[in-house]
Amino acid sequence: MDDALESLQPPNTLRLRAQAQALRSVHSVAEVESALAWARARALPVLPLGEGSNVVLQPQLAALALLVRLSGRELLEDGREFITLRVGAGENWHALVVWTLSRGYYGLENLALIPGTVGAAPIQNIGAYGREVAAFVVAVHARRVSDGTPLTLSAAACEFAYRDSVFKQALADSVVITHVDLRLARRPAANTEYPALRAALEARGCGDNASPQQVFDAVVALRRARLPDPALEPNVGSFFKNPIVTRDQADTLRGRYPDLPVFPLDARYCKLAAAWLIEQAGWKGHQSEGVGVHPGHALVLVNYGANTAAPLLALAAEIQATVAQQFAVQLEMEPRVYGVAR
Repeated sequence: MDDALESLQPPNTLRLRAQAQALRSVHSVAEVESALAWARARALPVLPLGEGSNVVLQPQLAALALLVRLSGRELLEDGREFITLRVGAGENWHALVVWTLSRGYYGLENLALIPGTVGAAPIQNIGAYGREVAAFVVAVHARRVSDGTPLTLSAAACEFAYRDSVFKQALADSVVITHVDLRLARRPAANTEYPALRAALEARGCGDNASPQQVFDAVVALRRARLPDPALEPNVGSFFKNPIVTRDQADTLRGRYPDLPVFPLDARYCKLAAAWLIEQAGWKGHQSEGVGVHPGHALVLVNYGANTAAPLLALAAEIQATVAQQFAVQLEMEPRVYGVAR
């Protein structure tokens, strides 16, 4: 191990051993600009990290790892129907959801307990239980890695899609998000359409009349019951996206597998449950070489003691190959892979 390199094992929820050429925490826009200038002077790429909950780190990263720790919640607009907040990119996402609910700012309750930071939320366009963060983003503020200049993108310019955005496409690895502006409602309007959430609410006796607090409580209970705590079992949550297929493909699969969960998106496309496909392919609960598929949720890959990303990525590739062979469906990884194997 090269003593000159910086360990990235703490700031990644898979707890994989990884080292970066340099590591710096930034708590203000000025510190972001200074860090980017330092990296440019050394021709180093920049890897922004929040809580490392959606990345798979290879052992070696020839980059400046930037721990984004900008904090703060500023009320930009205080209207009768809506409010607009500007939130520092380093704020913990779940803590923000709790705070907004306590203040009577509604909308984020379906997104409770999603790990990570506010700055990471628009990159992934985080979503759960019938909501996506795209519905609330007004603007994203960033600094360009290439020259440190400011950049503000409207919600439309973010090009949000299912678990996707411009930050994973045209602007991948080229900006550092510093703040996110969110528009939330003052009047409660709970979204209870997602089947699992609706069932949980009905079991609690609230159903269509659920309050935002009741939705929040149900979502937290569902996530805690289904998903392992990364602090106890290192993971990045959902490892694969739910695949989107044509309605014809979905109908063909449903003909062979009547229990397959299918979620219509529009007249042409449907979303399939990746966890169901993985479980049916026989992977749920599998363990080998220090990694495995969680026995409670087939969409979660867990690091049970592996030192590097190699066995985890090998397992992911085997799962993809098996699902493709059995169902003719391609699974796409949710977390991004950074660095190179030694």
